[in-house]
This record gives sequence, C-alpha cells and structure tokens, in this order.
Amino acid sequence: MTFDWTTAFSQVPEAAFLQGEHRPREGEILRVQTLPDLRRFLDWVHIKQCLLKPYFEHANYPLVDFRELLPSFEADAYEYKELPGFSMVAVARPLKYFQEIFQYDILHCLLDYTDETYRDQCPLETSIFGQNMRTFCARLAKSSQDAFRHEFSETDVTSLENYAALLPTILQMDRAHVLSMDSQNDFYLSGVYCSFPSYLDTELKRFGLNIKKFAVGDDRRYERHRGFVYQFLMELYGFPIVSERRTSSALFARRLFRMGERFLVRVLGQTDRTITTLYSHPEARFYPRVEKIALVAVDKTHTEALKALREGGYFVDPERRVVITRVVYRQHKFDPNNVRQDRALSVASQEVIHPVTGKSFYRLNLVKDTYSLFLRLNDIVRGEYSGRIVYKRNEIVENTDTHEKKLKFLYAWLSKHQRRIIGYSDEFYSNVVKVLDNYLLSADHYDDFSNMRDIYQEVWSKYSYIQQARKVKLLEDLQDRNYKGERLSYLRMLTLFTEILNDLKFEIVNYFDALVERVLSLGDMILNDSYLLRHYIRKKDLDLSPYGLSVKKTYSRLVALLDEFRSIRKAKKEQGIVLPLVAQS
Repeated sequence: MTFDWTTAFSQVPEAAFLQGEHRPREGEILRVQTLPDLRRFLDWVHIKQCLLKPYFEHANYPLVDFRELLPSFEADAYEYKELPGFSMVAVARPLKYFQEIFQYDILHCLLDYTDETYRDQCPLETSIFGQNMRTFCARLAKSSQDAFRHEFSETDVTSLENYAALLPTILQMDRAHVLSMDSQNDFYLSGVYCSFPSYLDTELKRFGLNIKKFAVGDDRRYERHRGFVYQFLMELYGFPIVSERRTSSALFARRLFRMGERFLVRVLGQTDRTITTLYSHPEARFYPRVEKIALVAVDKTHTEALKALREGGYFVDPERRVVITRVVYRQHKFDPNNVRQDRALSVASQEVIHPVTGKSFYRLNLVKDTYSLFLRLNDIVRGEYSGRIVYKRNEIVENTDTHEKKLKFLYAWLSKHQRRIIGYSDEFYSNVVKVLDNYLLSADHYDDFSNMRDIYQEVWSKYSYIQQARKVKLLEDLQDRNYKGERLSYLRMLTLFTEILNDLKFEIVNYFDALVERVLSLGDMILNDSYLLRHYIRKKDLDLSPYGLSVKKTYSRLVALLDEFRSIRKAKKEQGIVLPLVAQS
C-alpha cells in the first residue's frame, strides 16, 4: 500500500492535532507541560510538514545520505530554496519580556490577561486575537497578510492546538519562533521574529583559550588554530561551519545551557534537509544533547535491515527504501592528550521512526556500518561511485570517472573518516590499507599521478598521517598498560612501546610535528612513572631480580629512542619543515 504523507503519525496520541486544521473536535484539549512531551509533539508536526510533505511534493527531493549524519559533518553542497527551513526555541518557564537575552515579537495567550500587569488592557478574546494578528501580519509579506487574516481571524494562534495549522505561515518567516509556558505550565507559541544572539567572536576566542589553542595577544597562534577551534566548537553542537541560522542556533543553545535553562532549540536548514535539536537533558552534564532527524535511503547492502524494515512497515517510500531516521550524538570534551583530538562528536544511538505509529526501531546499525564505509572506498578507487563531495569546502566534485576526481574523493573520504580509521579494528584498517596501497602505489597509474602531483601528495599526506596516528593511538593505549584488551606488565608495556617507537622512527620522513610531539609526551609520561622509577629504575642492579633488570634495560632503550626523536624533530625544524596542515584539517 502506498504511503500518503497526510496520514503520517495517524496512530500517535496527538494525531488529532497534526491535521493542520483549526481547533480539533470540541472537548479535546492538547496540554503539553514538559520538554520531553513538547519535543515529541514537535517531532510529529515537523517531520510531517517539513520532511514528508516536501518529499512527496518534490519529485527530485534530495534525500540525506547516511554519511551526512556521521561526524565530522561536511560543508553543504547546495541550497534548496524550495524546501522549508526554520529555527525555534522553547524554554520551560514563563517568559519575562524585558529580562530575556533575546529579541522577539511577543504574542499573548488568554491567561496572560489574568495577570495584574495587564489590568489596563482589554481582556476580551477578540481584542487579544486582534493584537496577535497584527503582530503576525507585521512580519509577513503584504501579499500574504489578507489570506492570513481570513484564515486565522477567529483563532487563538498561540495555542499548540493550532500550531500545525499555523506552521506553513511560520515557515515563511525569516527568523525564529518562541515557545514558553503560561501561568498554568502549558506550552504555547509566545513569540515570532526572534533573533538568536550568537556572540561568535567572544565564544570562539573563549573556547580556544580554554582548550589552550589560543594565547592572549598571539596573532600567529590564533591564525594557525582558528580553523580547528571553529570547526570543533561548531561540531560539538551538531554542525559544520555553516549558515548564520544554524551557527546562531548552536551558540544560542550553548549560552542557554551555561545559564542552566531547561530549553530546546531546533533548526531545519534548507541545505542539510535535517531537523537538528539541541536540548537540556539530565544526563548531559557539559553540553546540550544533540539529535538529528532526516529522510534517508537505506543501502541495498543492508539486506537484513531491509527485510525487518519492510515487514514492520517502516518505509515511507518502499521503492526508494526511504525511512525516517533519528540519530542521537555524544559530545566529547577536547583532549589534547588524544591523537584523535578533533573528535568532538560521535554517534550514541540511532533509530528508524515508523511513519504511522511513531514507534522506533533500534535493532540496526546503518550510520556506523564499517562494511558500507569499505564498500564506498572500493567504489571510489574503481571509479564506480556516482555521488558528490565538496572538495576543500569550495569545489563540488561529482562522480569518479577520472583519476583526478578519484583522488579528490579519496581526500574527502580520508578527511571525513580519519578518526574512525585511526580507532577502528585491525581488520577494518588492513582492508583500507590494502585498497589504498593497490591504487596509490600501482605502477599502472604512475604517469597519471605525475600529472597531478599536488593532489596526489595531499592524499598521500593524509594517508601517511593516519598510518602514523594509528601507531600513536597504540602508544596511548600502552601508556595505560592496555593493548588490544590485554592488561600488560611493565616489561611487556615497555617492550611493545619501544618496538612501535622504533618502527615509527623510520616513517618520520613524512613529518607531522603534532604526532612527534604527542610521541614525546607519551614517552615522558612513561619515563616519569613513579612506580616504575621507585621499584626498578632508581634501584641498584644488585637489588633487582632478572625481571627487574630486563625492565631497567628496556627503559634505557626507550630513553635512547626518545632522544633520537628529539634530534629528528630539532633537525626538521632547523630545515624549516613545518606541520603539514592538510594532513590534520
């Protein structure tokens, strides 16, 4: 049976209020008094009107690729002006117009006029509705005002019962709308034409100083690290460096969270076609929780998932395998001691939402599937991939029918999945290495790569960085005396550390100062281990067992290796070899 978007979520408890009609049948009242309930109601309305409706009205609706929901997020390729976009904020308390930190045009619910501060104004419904009507019309195009008055003149536009009917009009407005609680603790539409203060310059510099990437007054340091800090800060809130609407929403959510507000900020971009929600949550201690909802097509390779989704009736469009997907993310505080320090966000959970019942299907892994990642890499090097990427944020590349396009796709693929390749299993990594080596080192392509040396070197630099970073990741695990799930003795830890360090020494011809610095830092942590020093290194040889002597001998080898690394680093810096930013962007 063909799915009709007008019947979406017809079996959820709030179904009567999703039809886009004024005032459901008499006697039925919608009361939403908590943020989770509000988020649930808004999910149904926004998915139905802002995702499903456009999908069925536009034959070439641009579905979201699962890759686009996987951090780190990429720059947008196109803006789809025919698709809806909006932003909104909801706070779980009554608003105080003068004291709020954002500007908006106020709307009044009927309960407002029971307050003593409004005793000088007419409390009649017609007067209140007329005032709200004038507020709305002041922010609409003149050509839309008469139709709006005709449709909503006798309607309480602040009531959530009429939110679905009002949403098409709200989507015509450039700025955000506001929801808050009335005196009875019910949510209502309390404002339109809202501006989110972002304070981007202040927030960016404060964050950079906090993570010690910036130093006060150091312009050169700021220039070197600004891109990284900006990207990390935005990704914490679910976005790449993008449009003003999404940037201001992210930074406004950051400010509300720091103020201890119970809030929900939601934004739909016309470029990403994804509903992104940032909200306070009891388990979110350092940052607001981030989730995204989008229409995506399930890959043909997910045969078991396809079968389960089809049997459960989860497809919006069975022919194109389209489902409603929600992804919840986990934020990570910046860690300078982690080789994957650019990892701001990771997938915490994913689900497919039933288009009729609203029930969630969790038993699947569509976003973080390594098999799909590997298949895509294979398709790229074979020239069989037919998607598009944004190369270095300023060039759209479609298809992989030439070596130049393949290299650009490889650069984008390695950039996006860099931290996953560094951290994923040995089996996945060995498959990636096999594919990349067969392509990049093939004698058949030597002449082709010679003619595009710059792009080839960019890809090779990125690939070399990942290879070295995986070894540094192993050193990080060894420093905690863990190795592939095994708890190590001090001797075993020192032995493995020196072996990996010795291998890494011969690869340092591809010089990445950040990695060398991390290696030296890890080595110094081990050399200064208080237990190691007290029980082995500072004791005389005569007082040590054969095991203790082996520990001391291996420790000396590690000291010598770290001295070699310091010499290499000093020589490279004297030669003027600096950090190749392309490898870590």
